[in-house]
Amino acid sequence: MATARKAPRMVAIWAVVVVVVAADLFGAAVARSASARHAVGKKQREFDYFALALQWPGTICASTRHCCAINGCCRSEPLQTFTIHGLWPDYDDGTWPACCRHTSFDMDKILPLKPTLEKYWPSLYCSSSSTCFSGKGPFWAHESEKHGTCSSPVVKDELEYFTTALDLYFKYNVTEMLASGGIHVSNGKQYALTDVIDAIKCAFGASPQIVCKKGSVEELRLCFDKDLKPLDCLTTTATNENVSKKKYCPRYITLPTYDPIVHANSTREIITVESEVYGYLYTS
Repeated sequence: MATARKAPRMVAIWAVVVVVVAADLFGAAVARSASARHAVGKKQREFDYFALALQWPGTICASTRHCCAINGCCRSEPLQTFTIHGLWPDYDDGTWPACCRHTSFDMDKILPLKPTLEKYWPSLYCSSSSTCFSGKGPFWAHESEKHGTCSSPVVKDELEYFTTALDLYFKYNVTEMLASGGIHVSNGKQYALTDVIDAIKCAFGASPQIVCKKGSVEELRLCFDKDLKPLDCLTTTATNENVSKKKYCPRYITLPTYDPIVHANSTREIITVESEVYGYLYTS
């Protein structure tokens, strides 16, 4: 009987513990969110390593429903190589600095690179991108202001940010690495996730991180130390708290192609399209 009388008290104690823990977690989340907002343009600690984030157009472009002049998915021939998403300075704890210096993107500074950027670093959406200091702007402005400004002391300015990313992209050609390992573009062929990772490790010398959408590769990331030497990424598949479970990779994955919706040259209107993928891709 004594035990029965004590039970309600024990339940009450556990209820208090749960409430306190939940409050602490909520407070930490709010504090982190507030910290991220106040960090814009302010000094943040130096990053630990780089992640070169590459997008697989076959997965992303399959969701394209509207076309515009800036969307790489709308070219007459489907993109069948990985394209650049960005070069991201990251921390070892899974977080990252953002918007470190109040330096607005200036297209004139990288004008000689524009043809190369349009080919290998295109936007795969019609939406204009949010930037740290310039409101809305091109995809490159988002990457430069959010990530490029935090790449010091390895990368010192806007031009060096883009040339460094392009140099790494061409030096470590992921599409060729996978082809050498027998991994090719195909709508029907499935490949073991371990085989994809091993193909990259064999050619690159370090483990990549892979993000998937519905069983297809959406993004692949190569990691580098501050000397720009290959480095194992923190995880080989996207399993940290910054990536939703929808982005996990199953045991067997695909590298699909797609049928492009060709943009008519006479149409110059930029159509704003919001999607689940867009919301995810611009959060890191």
